Amino acid sequence: MRDLIWLIVAILIIGWLVGYFGFADAVGSLIHILLVLAVIGILYKLATGRNP
Repeated sequence: MRDLIWLIVAILIIGWLVGYFGFADAVGSLIHILLVLAVIGILYKLATGRNP
């Protein structure tokens, strides 16, 4: 489950980068929503820590 969260975060960040640099005029605020979701995912992962 831990690896799945990191995978989702990586996909969101990559999607944000592609959208920001490739389609910034067409997509608009959707790019920033992806970034916010990625940051929330990272914070969630850091808050839960390592569970045995």
